[in-house]
Amino acid sequence: MILPVIMAGGSGTRLWPLSRSKYPKQFIPLTSENSMLQETILRLSSLKTSAPTLICNEDHRFIAAEQIRKLGINDASLILEPVGRNTAPAIALAAIRALKANQDPILLVLAADHEIKQADVFCQVVQNAIPLANEGKLVTFGIVPTHAETGYGYICRGDEIGAEQFKVQKFVEKPDATTAQEYLDSGLYYWNSGMFMFKASRYIDELKLHRPDIYAACELAMGEEHPDLDFVRVNEDAFKACPDDSIDYAVMEKTQDAVVIPLDAGWSDVGGFAALHDVKEQDADGNAFIGDVKSVDTKNTLVVAGEKLVTTVGVEDLVIVNTKDAVLVSHKDECQKVKQIVAQLKADERSEFEFHREVFRPWGSYDSLDNGERYQVKRITVKPGAKLSVQMHHHRAEHWIVVSGTAMVTNGDKDILLTENQSTYIPVGVIHALENPGKVPLELIEVQSGSYLGEDDIVRFEDRYGRVK
Repeated sequence: MILPVIMAGGSGTRLWPLSRSKYPKQFIPLTSENSMLQETILRLSSLKTSAPTLICNEDHRFIAAEQIRKLGINDASLILEPVGRNTAPAIALAAIRALKANQDPILLVLAADHEIKQADVFCQVVQNAIPLANEGKLVTFGIVPTHAETGYGYICRGDEIGAEQFKVQKFVEKPDATTAQEYLDSGLYYWNSGMFMFKASRYIDELKLHRPDIYAACELAMGEEHPDLDFVRVNEDAFKACPDDSIDYAVMEKTQDAVVIPLDAGWSDVGGFAALHDVKEQDADGNAFIGDVKSVDTKNTLVVAGEKLVTTVGVEDLVIVNTKDAVLVSHKDECQKVKQIVAQLKADERSEFEFHREVFRPWGSYDSLDNGERYQVKRITVKPGAKLSVQMHHHRAEHWIVVSGTAMVTNGDKDILLTENQSTYIPVGVIHALENPGKVPLELIEVQSGSYLGEDDIVRFEDRYGRVK
């Protein structure tokens, strides 16, 4: 049995403003109508796999769960990391959990934010790796390089042990341009994809041998597993005490059983806007346009229009990204420096660092339409059957106007059913709740007023999503 283990962490810095820390690129539909996480799962459809295990953090848990649910998958496991501790501990959590269930599956470790254009080729290569994994080998998939890339680590192959299967001679860090060209010319080096395949027991054996401290911390963390809705929580203190290390350093560089299989299937980690430009379809002038774009004399430019018309005249080698609340304009060769912009936003405590204007919640979403010194206007969408927490605010009052659908409102000691064009007022300090009892989405406009309008002015009393501590 193959158990896909999908690493779904991310900081949302390299593709800002498309991605944010609370909504990183794996949840965004960058290369198709599906998110990159969804594409990662869908490309496995021709393989015989069990339901996937996702490793993600607390902030992204509801987004990940909802995106998996939309694929019709209701039996996935979502392991929540209290803190990020890199890939070696994350994979250990999945392996230990599988072994505790008296299973020893082949783990197919994947990143949630990679693009692979030829899914059939990828699945065939994975299929070819199964016998090696069953023999106790630790397989990594090396990307056949197309150019002298300095942004990736490399894997040097050793002796051939089968058709297009090689022992790993060594892993090397990101090279300078001259060294990268030497790697390319030699034909012996592959890009390190960060994708792996091995039996759960073999990974744990190697981890015990080379990093017993990581194994001990993860074993202790999984010893106090706490199911919570669709999520699996681990012991927070134990996992926080776990060393931070990658699978490359902790296991793959030390084991005697590492094998590399070349993969040539149109892979990209979409690690920045230059990479996004490369994977998108381009016109005769080398432009990649997403959304409503009109251009004149424009060359080699990426434009992401968002919800507005974007026009360009007489420009080339640019990245232009428009979202509801931010615009990025960068030279294509400089777009990696967008992380410096994100650092400035974080230092200034700007909300654009963390959130888009539209924020997703387990019950639906809200879009901040307008705000001033003592007011804020939001459009709220509540999914059928969903309910916001029973809550109260110390500093703000709220006025709700139903635009479409039906709302069941708790307002103090009253329960009110509201339909289109009806409204209610929630005074400061009054306990209230909002529910959609219908079968279609509920849309309403919320007008907040008061001395403080931050999202942390919420006192929750009841919550079906486990957010009451």
